[in-house]
Amino acid sequence: MAARIGIEAVRLTREGRPVFDGLDLQISERRVGIVGRNGSGKSSLIRLIAGLVAPQAGQVRVDGVDVLRDRAGALATVGILFQNPDHQIIFPTVIEELAFGLEQQGQSRAQARAGAQAVLARFGHADWADRLCHTLSQGQRQLVCLMAVLAMEPAWVLFDEPFNSLDIPAALRIEAQIAALAQSVVLITHDPARVAGFDRVIWLEAGRVAADGPPDRVLPAYSAEMARIARAEPC
Repeated sequence: MAARIGIEAVRLTREGRPVFDGLDLQISERRVGIVGRNGSGKSSLIRLIAGLVAPQAGQVRVDGVDVLRDRAGALATVGILFQNPDHQIIFPTVIEELAFGLEQQGQSRAQARAGAQAVLARFGHADWADRLCHTLSQGQRQLVCLMAVLAMEPAWVLFDEPFNSLDIPAALRIEAQIAALAQSVVLITHDPARVAGFDRVIWLEAGRVAADGPPDRVLPAYSAEMARIARAEPC
C-alpha cells in the first residue's frame, strides 16, 4: 500500500531547541502508536502531521494534501484530539462546538447544526445539544472533542495522550470509541498496553526513531529501556 502520511527530510526547531533534524517517515497502517519519553518529539510529530506547526525544512503530506499550506484540505483529511479537552473547546454549548468545524468546511449555519445533531444522535447523546460544555465531566468533554473531530469526517484522527486526565471508566470508554473508528488512527501514549494491538508502533527518542515495527517487537524493547532508565536515574 502506498504511504498515506509522508514526512520527508523534516527539520523542526521550537523555542530554540532542535526537535527533528531530517526526519523521514512513511505511514500507511490503519492503527499506529507512538511511544517515547517526555521531550522525545511525540506531540511535535502529530502537530506536524496535522499542519499545526511549520517545519524549518522538509514537507509533510497526508493523502497527498500539503497540510501546512492547504488548510481546507487538511480539515477534510486530518483531525486531532489533544490530551486536555479544555485546551480544545472554544464554544459554550455542545452544539456550537460540534457545528464550528462544519462551518469552517463551508457549510451554512443550518447545515452545520443539522450535521452536529446527527453526530450527537449517532453517539446516543442527542440530549447534549444545549448542554454547557463546562458542566460536563472531563470524560464527557473529551467525547465532545472527539465528536467535533468526527463530524468533519477526516480520513485520519490523531490522538495526543487522550487518556492522561481521565479516570479508568472514562479512559476505557474513549479507548472503545477509538477502537471502533473507521478512520486511520495515530495515537501517542506512555502506556504500551494501549497500543499492543495496533498495526505498528514508532518509538521516538530525542527526535529520532529508536525503533519502528510491530508492537510485539518494539514494545518489549521500549519497556525494557524505560525500566533501565528508571533504575539508573534518581527520583
